[in-house]
Amino acid sequence: MNRYKSWSGLNKQLKDRLCEPLKNRITYFLTRYHRVHNAYGRASIWLDGKELVCFSWVEMYRQEQDTHRRWKETGLWDPRSPELQEKWNREAAFCEDDFLRAAANFLSLPIEAALASDNCLIRVFAILDQRVGKRRLEAIRAGEEYKTYPGWVRQFYELRLNTL
Repeated sequence: MNRYKSWSGLNKQLKDRLCEPLKNRITYFLTRYHRVHNAYGRASIWLDGKELVCFSWVEMYRQEQDTHRRWKETGLWDPRSPELQEKWNREAAFCEDDFLRAAANFLSLPIEAALASDNCLIRVFAILDQRVGKRRLEAIRAGEEYKTYPGWVRQFYELRLNTL
């Protein structure tokens, strides 16, 4: 995982990458509950003051349950298995650490790789990025692949495509 020094620095980098029409509309949020065991937290993405998607420590427990269930069924302990990753992508079952990891990784990727990432969070950051120009957006709209994405991801694609 690419490391980050502070949330404020990471947040600034993410905001600086936002496309112009969404620059003052999208907000990234992160908090840590320091008095709670392991300083669990919560991350979210907001549009015009309304939360669109949330990633919290509760999802970490869901991931652990899914991994344990899979281990009991198959005898394999692999929390990064493609089947589990697909399920979590579909359900937005990510914790705030997944959000931070995806954000840090996104910042080091070329835009083509970010748009093609298996990680839905990275794709969300990518579609909101200013490096995605009008021609690429038109190609995304014409290809209609985004319509097969989970609803929580598709809303960001539709939001960005409506900025054309």
